[in-house]
Amino acid sequence: MGRITPEAYRQTPGCGLAVVLDNIRSAHNVGSAFRSADCFKVDKIWLCGVCATPPSAEIHKSALGAEESVPWQYAEDTLEAINSLKAEGYTIVCAEQTIRSVKLNDFQPLADKKYAIVFGNEVDGVRQDVVDASDITLEIPQFGTKHSLNVSVSVGILLWDLFSKRL
Repeated sequence: MGRITPEAYRQTPGCGLAVVLDNIRSAHNVGSAFRSADCFKVDKIWLCGVCATPPSAEIHKSALGAEESVPWQYAEDTLEAINSLKAEGYTIVCAEQTIRSVKLNDFQPLADKKYAIVFGNEVDGVRQDVVDASDITLEIPQFGTKHSLNVSVSVGILLWDLFSKRL
């Protein structure tokens, strides 16, 4: 099927997107984020706060080994990750519903910019101080009664959208 090895994956350039998981409680959601990140050749995943970290049987169950190919780093505090990413030239994007959030379908990423997308806790979302430190908040348009998606679904949607718009 033309799949590359984890070693070859780590040697190829990333896509200019990074993922930050802000206190994600479910190791299965963390694993799913790894799997989506692998699919789109994400530069790095930051695991922050209470996030489970590899090696973990629960992460592996949904990541299917992507935790071995996608570079990752742990930060006790999400702002530590944000500051590091800003120093590397990333624009910080929070996936969150706020009064100033931009609808995902209205957002056009610039081809020459790198973006780090922050995804928040399954119940509380992205911490307010992290939202305040971000450059933009993006909201996935939703039309049903719930107005929320599982974080693993949101990761897939945002990565695909930003990746495809930059092609």
